[in-house]
Amino acid sequence: MTEKLPVTIAIPVKNEAANLARCLDRLGQFAEIVVIDSGSNDATCEIAKSYGARVSNFRWDGKYPKKRNWFLMNEPPTQPWVLFLDADEFIDQAFCDALKLALQDETKDAYWLCYTNHFLGKPLRFGLAQRKLALFRTGKALYEKIDEDGWSTLDMEIHEHPIVEGPIGEIAAPIDHRDYKGLGKFIEKHRDYALWEARRYAKLAENPSSQAHFTDRQMFKYRHLAKWWYPWFYFCFTYFAKLGMLDGGAGFHYAAYKSWYFQSIRLLIQEQSADR
Repeated sequence: MTEKLPVTIAIPVKNEAANLARCLDRLGQFAEIVVIDSGSNDATCEIAKSYGARVSNFRWDGKYPKKRNWFLMNEPPTQPWVLFLDADEFIDQAFCDALKLALQDETKDAYWLCYTNHFLGKPLRFGLAQRKLALFRTGKALYEKIDEDGWSTLDMEIHEHPIVEGPIGEIAAPIDHRDYKGLGKFIEKHRDYALWEARRYAKLAENPSSQAHFTDRQMFKYRHLAKWWYPWFYFCFTYFAKLGMLDGGAGFHYAAYKSWYFQSIRLLIQEQSADR
């Protein structure tokens, strides 16, 4: 029998019956699977249990910690490494092979992961690549603590990064990320993200020292997020400089909608400033 990879796969979910089985089908090589559920009322938990996954039940009280940190702090992984995976993220053998090789490097405590996104039914091969710091040694990281009491409706860390105690590498083999559930859902989701980002911007302005752990990409974003040119800069950068145009109509519309998203954040920041 092939030795299992010493990784806990942690999958935060709510009503993911449509995706979860396909996700779990790919995870036979891993030593532990945990599904962290936020009160699903479909077959999510039954599917998880049928695959032998440990199911943790999470109920958010509107305060710190949110879902991923709650899991790390209260029902921690049993394996040396933890990989956070969404139910609509699907790994393949190439990723598993790259991961196995990466885990042999004793100098790294975390890894950036790469993703192939889909929009309007097509994979996005170009444009600004999605990266997440979603794999790290157990006990070496927690997600950013953000004061969200009373204003956030998102029960899980979305744009927060883990703060890692140690060197970070990157795994280039991509994870297939099929989170596109129709344009209406895309717009609804990004509306919620825009409201959250505008609130966070205000919190960062109150406490600039909280940015000390930011990546260069985060620093650039929050330094310029409220400026008039930022949405147009994003469009030009992802569509022209990063060759999003080669993804055809899907690439154009994705860049345009993301520009709308950043424009929405900018206008919400202006509204907040006017209300003070």
